[in-house]
Amino acid sequence: MDVVSGIIIFILGAIVGAFAFKTLSASSQEQVKLSEKVSESEAELAKYKEDVAEHLDNSTQLLSQMNEACQAAMKQMEQSTQLLNQATPENTAAMPFFSQETQEQLAKTAELRHNRERKSEDSLTEQPLDYSDNPSGLFDDKKQSVTNSE
Repeated sequence: MDVVSGIIIFILGAIVGAFAFKTLSASSQEQVKLSEKVSESEAELAKYKEDVAEHLDNSTQLLSQMNEACQAAMKQMEQSTQLLNQATPENTAAMPFFSQETQEQLAKTAELRHNRERKSEDSLTEQPLDYSDNPSGLFDDKKQSVTNSE
């Protein structure tokens, strides 16, 4: 009986052991999968941190370049303002707005316009051509003779 009870205990122990092994091995596999997911997530987080740091570095460089460009523009504006302030009314007489040739052409154009205005004043006393001294009778109600007859 001792042998039979030993065999039964052995069989029961083997069944319980097999069941425990399957249960523990499944949780072990889950732990392995979870640890792999954790390591993947940590790697992705490290990559994300590197990307963010690189982006911030690029943004800093771009802002620095923009600042330098704005500083250069401000210096140029200051120089232009100083040049304009140095141009006093006495100096502007030496620098005409138009060249000498352009001023001469403008003066000639002004003279021609004044001459046209005088001519148009003289022509106001004449009759318009619509009211000529020899009416053709075209708009009278009379019948006109045909001039192209053969």
